[in-house]
Amino acid sequence: MFSLLIKIIFVFCFILFALIIIMLFKAKENRLTKHTLLFDEFPKSFDTFRIFFISDIHRRTISKKLLEMVPDSINLVVIGGDLTEAGVPFQKVEKNLNVLKKFAPIYFVFGNNDYEVGKDKLEYLLTKHGVTILNNSSATITSNTGEKLILLGVEDMSEDRDRLDITLDHLPEGDFRLLISHNPDIYHKLKKADNISLILSGHTHGGQIRIFGLGLYEKGKLHNLKKASLLISNGYGTSGIPLRLGAPAEAHFIQLKHTSLHNE
Repeated sequence: MFSLLIKIIFVFCFILFALIIIMLFKAKENRLTKHTLLFDEFPKSFDTFRIFFISDIHRRTISKKLLEMVPDSINLVVIGGDLTEAGVPFQKVEKNLNVLKKFAPIYFVFGNNDYEVGKDKLEYLLTKHGVTILNNSSATITSNTGEKLILLGVEDMSEDRDRLDITLDHLPEGDFRLLISHNPDIYHKLKKADNISLILSGHTHGGQIRIFGLGLYEKGKLHNLKKASLLISNGYGTSGIPLRLGAPAEAHFIQLKHTSLHNE
């Protein structure tokens, strides 16, 4: 009986060890999820607008394998928060920024873990690398015909830092609005009258570790909702423990088009 118990414990430990090894490898995967999103209100003069979106980098160094998947013709890079966290050397953060800014101008919103390294210090570093920080503010990209794509960014919702009301103040009417928020729960603060077409977010890591399809959060995906389309990313890095299962690490290549240009 004792011998059988030892064998059962050994098998259990072996399976657990093997599972941890698998989850360690899963946490280091490089996956580029591609989306072509069509909107009736998207300005035709932009033709196809291309975004590289990455969220929740945390402690990871962006891999050359991922970068090689990204097309060259990117219009802008969006970092959806948690670029870093406590204990990550700024040299690693700078390394990630240096490879991203080679693609296109970078736009950034704060995630909850970014504050751990000191907001002022991180903002100084980002500004040094030419990153546009959207702290409850907006930025406008204008096409050659004068049509506008408006990027709105709110600070993280932790400790009520987000101020969507301020962000929406004095925005021009009739243009395409894209909201960047680390936490996808910002959707519940939206009104249909805010005229936001798309939200880019992360934060949840897709549950990070999902057992039999179950996790602390829903797996990341695109939600076509009443007030806006909401893209929730699984994120590129991990939080707490460097393990993943059932919620693949990912970044995103997003193409925005007017509905009528889809087949052109």
